[in-house]
Amino acid sequence: MNQIESWLASLSNLVWGPHLLILLVGTGVFLTIRLGFIQVTRLGVGLKEAFIPKNEKPKKKQRGDISHFQALMTALAATVGTGNMVGVATAIVLGGPGAVVWMWLSGFVGMATKYAEAILAVKYRVVDERGEIAGGPMYYLEHGLKKKWLGMLFALFASVAAFGIGNGVQTNSISLALNNSFDVPMIVSGIVMMAVTAFVILGGVKSIGKVVGIFVPFMILAYVGSGLVILIMNLELVPGALSTMFSSTFSAEAIGGGALGAAIRYGVARGVFSNEAGLGSAPIAAAAAKTDFPGRQALVSMTQVLIDTLIVCSITGLTIVMGGQYTEGLEGIALTQASFAYFLGPIGEIIVTVSLVFFAYSTVLGWCYYGERSAYYLLGEKVIVPYRVLYILVAGLGAMTTNLNLIWSISDVFNGLMAIPNLIGLLFLSGVVVAETKRFELERKKETVQSAA
Repeated sequence: MNQIESWLASLSNLVWGPHLLILLVGTGVFLTIRLGFIQVTRLGVGLKEAFIPKNEKPKKKQRGDISHFQALMTALAATVGTGNMVGVATAIVLGGPGAVVWMWLSGFVGMATKYAEAILAVKYRVVDERGEIAGGPMYYLEHGLKKKWLGMLFALFASVAAFGIGNGVQTNSISLALNNSFDVPMIVSGIVMMAVTAFVILGGVKSIGKVVGIFVPFMILAYVGSGLVILIMNLELVPGALSTMFSSTFSAEAIGGGALGAAIRYGVARGVFSNEAGLGSAPIAAAAAKTDFPGRQALVSMTQVLIDTLIVCSITGLTIVMGGQYTEGLEGIALTQASFAYFLGPIGEIIVTVSLVFFAYSTVLGWCYYGERSAYYLLGEKVIVPYRVLYILVAGLGAMTTNLNLIWSISDVFNGLMAIPNLIGLLFLSGVVVAETKRFELERKKETVQSAA
């Protein structure tokens, strides 16, 4: 078993090597330039579409199963997870404070990537045999790029990765956090996780969309609110923390050490783990949104990276750097807990623990939909119920086990493999993304004229 784990760890390092990180960021830079920095010029429109929807849009033109807001919350549910607390802490420990800046930079270009993913997902979505919307990289690889074999590869990788990164690893983090902070037996956490997961996911995407649409905004606001309290109460420490981050961003240590330095390597990697821009997971949720134009939902999806990386991860990173606990030998969730406790006392650790529980559980819900849609693409409707049942069982087993090294390694490999066919599709279909963007811009001009009349 140890030999298998060692082999998988080596394979994971190979998959997530500099070549993939360069491809991920490079695709984001390419799309940013080709789309005229759309994450800057149209961010306000995206936020308005997500949080202030217009009721007067013609309903007959809107296809989809869930609202713009619910699609955004489903995607955020899957991405705002342990990466926002554990991933940021790990990046700082391994890459120094400058890793946070590289996380920001990858998130900025990742907004353009996320936009392109969503616009293609909506354009090439289909109605399945149950009358529900199905879409994502597998469909735009098949119908847009005309490479069904690439779509099948993506679906295979995503359906397997969902059990690890999106499920067992998350529920294990929940049970460990509850056991360490409140002495809750892991078997109890496992049973509860199976029950609450079954209650939501057996209802399908509409059920998931309704649930995450209610509690995801509150969970993010609670964590970010606590972080903002820390920043405001210790405002004098913020300039010093930012100075430390930026001064170590382009230092010899940050850019040295081979092809990619530690700050770049872990900042970019953890940023991608957090917001999933380029992996191809979030467009599966975007495809289910009720929308009349692909460009409308794409602008909404773009805001996900802003919320996930440029807001939630920033709160974690600033708090950790301000507290200085990263020099004390702590790592992972323990570092984030210690940093919040440094400023807020014991309540700080509890806030992080409770936030981790909700963040991780929301990831379980979001990734179930991603995995299910991918499995459906490969095997059809008959696989949906068995997949959900197996997913529920893995949620419980993940919460009860004490050694997840094998699951981590397997899911890590497949998570990285997902990105390769997806990025190929984004690059070769970038012309379609530009064309759809121009088409929606014309529609927006018409809407502006009509509203002014």
